[in-house]
Amino acid sequence: MEIHTIMSLLKIIDNPMQDIPLATVMLSSIGKFTNNDLVEIRLADKYSDFYIAVLKAKINVEPDLRKKIDMFLNNLEKWREQKEYLALDELIWNIYEDTGFLNYVGILPNGSLRQANLRMLFEKAKQYESVSFKGLFNFINFIERLRLGSGDLNSAKLIGENEDVVRIMSIHKSKGLEFPVVFLASTGTGFNLIDLNQDILLHQDLGIGVKYIDYDMQIKYDTLSKLALRNKLYEETLSEEMRVLYVALTRAKEKLYITGITKDYEKEKEKKESLLNIYKKDNKALNPILIKKYKNYLDWIELVYLDDANLRKMSTLNVYKKSDLCKELQSDKKQEFDVLKMIQENTKNVTQEELQEIEKQLSFEYKYKTSTEIPTKTSVSAIVHKDFGLDRQEDTFAPGSDDEELETDLILPVPKFMNNQEEEKITPSQRGTAVHLCMKKLDFKTDYDLQGIKNLIQDLVNNRFITQKEADSINPYQILQFTKSQVWQELKTAKEYYKEEPFYINMPFEDEHILVQGIIDLYYVDKDDNLVLLDYKTDFARPGDEQVLVDRHKPQLMLYKEALENALGRKVDRVCIYSTALAKCVNM
Repeated sequence: MEIHTIMSLLKIIDNPMQDIPLATVMLSSIGKFTNNDLVEIRLADKYSDFYIAVLKAKINVEPDLRKKIDMFLNNLEKWREQKEYLALDELIWNIYEDTGFLNYVGILPNGSLRQANLRMLFEKAKQYESVSFKGLFNFINFIERLRLGSGDLNSAKLIGENEDVVRIMSIHKSKGLEFPVVFLASTGTGFNLIDLNQDILLHQDLGIGVKYIDYDMQIKYDTLSKLALRNKLYEETLSEEMRVLYVALTRAKEKLYITGITKDYEKEKEKKESLLNIYKKDNKALNPILIKKYKNYLDWIELVYLDDANLRKMSTLNVYKKSDLCKELQSDKKQEFDVLKMIQENTKNVTQEELQEIEKQLSFEYKYKTSTEIPTKTSVSAIVHKDFGLDRQEDTFAPGSDDEELETDLILPVPKFMNNQEEEKITPSQRGTAVHLCMKKLDFKTDYDLQGIKNLIQDLVNNRFITQKEADSINPYQILQFTKSQVWQELKTAKEYYKEEPFYINMPFEDEHILVQGIIDLYYVDKDDNLVLLDYKTDFARPGDEQVLVDRHKPQLMLYKEALENALGRKVDRVCIYSTALAKCVNM
């Protein structure tokens, strides 16, 4: 961002008739203009370039804004004059000093990196001026080409070669470098030999080797030439890996830690010791045949370690079992330390005031901790199940509903492919979802009979909306009873209706808001222009349980009602539940 601001300033120094760079600089800490200032300036001339509008605005604007404009234009004019006789890097450094921009970015987050980026731009300008190309316009084009071409214009590096930091790099990147302590990790990873399995192999000396393909017999196999090339390339790959390993092992000045994972260390160790006895050394070096049998750094290092008694005395080999490591990581035992006591015992001349300040810092609690423990976005179902203490004018939401149709956002369903399909049972939640889908697909202009409902359910199966087991769990008689209800008659004559409408609503909580999302099953405007909100419920109920249903689902329906009234800007005249178990509509 800081480089973008300076580059925008350089652009308008070269040519002020550029609206976007001009506005960028004016809104930055260099120009100190506000959005309202820019609006007022634009009103001075709505059609010309913005620079012309700035010049015209000096006449009629308020004194404070006129003062800002005069200062900005004076600086701009001074820099435009300096570009004619100053070197480019000197001009940039003058801008840093005149505006205090280099010091300003230093107090921002990541200030050191921002300042390093500005110094890097200064150095780029100095390097650019040292070659034959000169001039501000050419430098701007040069930087733009670097930026668009993903060239060498990355963030500046703050860490020097001798900084006391931990560096993570590949073995190839470490060539030519040395460090006091080196960790060589993942040595148990196998070499990449995938190229040796290609159908065609090429070698600069041996030529080409291919597989033989017999189309009549429908078989293919390696030719002798390909096997020879593969063997040669394999040896060259191992040789290159040895050179890379040598680089890795020679980077440490004081200590070298090597880590790797193997499946069965004891078994592999016995096998290596046996092979070492079979394949004797060749001129005090491990036998090449033995080397070719292994394909990772860890095995090579183990072979040398087992073969060299002096190396075993000089180094330490620690073997950890995976089970032991897991137990250690999963251990709940925690050591407790009295930090203040440790500081007092191990630090001289610590005053009581300093200890109190340390204790204050250690016992700090975030003022808005409660806000971090509530979700920024949740569903109606989650609110019904978990009381977030939301302050509402309607009933308080009680946690723990018996409605199995609702699911919280905290429980993720197990994917179907992970279940045993033969033993899978349809849960009430899945059955409720299937019934809702069936209700959604009903056509309110159609007169259904039992066979029509069954055909509708089968269509859902054929189109893979639901599984056959889910279809079998749907009671077609319950769906049919809905088509014979009073609500259905109202829907047939309704002026308009809407199914499965999603909504979002902001709910206050302390000083924050929670975004609540949900889906309204159905709402419609009847022939008398009444707005009716209807929700399908498939939970089990007995005759006489109407009030139980109302108490159970009222918080959810009141949320739907509020969301609908906010969206449509009108009052909901009636809120009701259609219970498939009771085959009736229950008004709230």
